[in-house]
Amino acid sequence: MTAPTPYLYFSGNAREALTFYADVFGGAAQLHTLAEFNRTDGPADAIAHGYLTGGPVALIAADASGDKLPFRAEGLMLSLLGAAAPSVLRKWFAALAEGGRVVDDLQRRPWGASDGQVIDRYGLHWLVGFEGDETD
Repeated sequence: MTAPTPYLYFSGNAREALTFYADVFGGAAQLHTLAEFNRTDGPADAIAHGYLTGGPVALIAADASGDKLPFRAEGLMLSLLGAAAPSVLRKWFAALAEGGRVVDDLQRRPWGASDGQVIDRYGLHWLVGFEGDETD
C-alpha cells in the first residue's frame, strides 16, 4: 500500500455500498462475511471485510459489529482531483450524486480548474475535479 486508504464501517449496508462504489468507479467489490471469518459478533451475512479491486479508487469497508461505531464524518472530503480524464470525472460525479446531495456543482472556476462537491447516498463527501479544458 502506497497511500492512505479509507476503511469505513457502515450500518449494515457495507455490501450495498461497496457494490455501488464498484459500479461507479469500475472494478469489483471483494466481500467477506462474518461467517467466513468465523465471527459471531453480528449477523452471519454481515460484511467483516470488503474492498474494491481492479479499479482506480481504493476503498475498504465492513459492517459495524460488536463495539464498532458506524462511519460518520464532518470536515472531511475524499479527493478525486485529477484522478481520471475529465469526462470520467464528470460521470463519477453524476453517479455519486444519484441518491445523494450535490453540495457544489461540478463547474469551471475562475482560476481555470473545474471542481465540485457531492455527498453520496452513504454519507461520503467527495471533491471531484480536474485542471484545464475538458479535452485535456
